[in-house]
Amino acid sequence: MDHQFFKNIEKKTGVNMNDIFQLANSLQNANFKDENTVRGIIQRVSQIANKRVPKELEDKIVESIVKDGKKLDFNTINKMMNNGK
Repeated sequence: MDHQFFKNIEKKTGVNMNDIFQLANSLQNANFKDENTVRGIIQRVSQIANKRVPKELEDKIVESIVKDGKKLDFNTINKMMNNGK
């Protein structure tokens, strides 16, 4: 992988690529049927992105993933975040 490519992303986004890679590795064996696991992931992503996720939105995301069985992907979370505004 191109080291400079990731440095450019870090510079533009302010997001540390090591944090992203650690998060990605932790997701590989995560149990998305466990509410605590899903909440932890949401909180970690929020922390990495430096974006606050209101409790109501977190609850909706958790319910959608744990109870409704939706996939945890960017489009699902993006739609929920945009509808929460």
